[in-house]
Amino acid sequence: MTGVRSDRGQATVLTLVFITALLGMSALVLDVGSWFRAQRETQAAADAAALAAAQALPESPGEAGSLATSYVGKNGSGDVTVTFSSRLVANDTVKVHVARSAPGFFAKLFGVDSVAVGANAVARSGGLGKARYAAPIGVDKTHPLLACSPLPCSDPTSLDLEKVGPGAFRLLNLDGSRGGTGPGTLAQWITTGFDGYMPLGWYYSDPGAKFNSSQVKGAMDIRLGDELLFPVYDSTRGNGANFEYHVIGWVGFVVTSFSGRGNKGKVDGYFVRVIWEGIQSETGNPNDFGARTIELVE
Repeated sequence: MTGVRSDRGQATVLTLVFITALLGMSALVLDVGSWFRAQRETQAAADAAALAAAQALPESPGEAGSLATSYVGKNGSGDVTVTFSSRLVANDTVKVHVARSAPGFFAKLFGVDSVAVGANAVARSGGLGKARYAAPIGVDKTHPLLACSPLPCSDPTSLDLEKVGPGAFRLLNLDGSRGGTGPGTLAQWITTGFDGYMPLGWYYSDPGAKFNSSQVKGAMDIRLGDELLFPVYDSTRGNGANFEYHVIGWVGFVVTSFSGRGNKGKVDGYFVRVIWEGIQSETGNPNDFGARTIELVE
């Protein structure tokens, strides 16, 4: 009589093999997901570090390197490599490379303890080609504190709003309009800044000594101690409603006091270097007054 071999044990073995493979794939998926998350976090740390470093450029590469390392430390740990290059001016661009080790969990069962993740980020500090949230008070380029190096000088000073032309008192129509705006609009531009991108070029004067209005005075009181961005002009032209200022750049200014009476107004405070919202100049603005914008670049 011929014996019949039982196959029931094979099913158990195959089931165990498939379960082991399935568990292995599930573990690998979980670990790969955690590695992708670590990669994203590393990229975010590199981006933040590059943007932080760019705030000190181009004047202080050493400070920029310290800022980059500090920001990576605040966003985890890792090896940081910082290098500088020049696009429009010396040391205006920083590259930050962050390398980290992402641990494996289930992958350790297969001999993979960790994987290396890395990220690069490049940021540039540049002059403003277009500025956003500027205030409507013009500053003459010939102001003595705009002639020092590095720019600007931060000594206490006063900006006068005295007449520079028929009906013109250094107040600019930032929206490019002609014929003047109401005191309420000027006050809003002082309180929150002009909500538009202001390019370099000619701007019509906002006629009249509107700094005497309660709206403008109230707005200046609100901004005491704050940084404002003022346009800098180098020349004027025209008369009356056609009077214009030629804006060549911007400068940061901290307001400490304000007064206006009759045809005379005065803004007290000091110039400051600022990082401001805007669009970088692609050609390099030779009229650098310490107002910069930073952005990530390819």
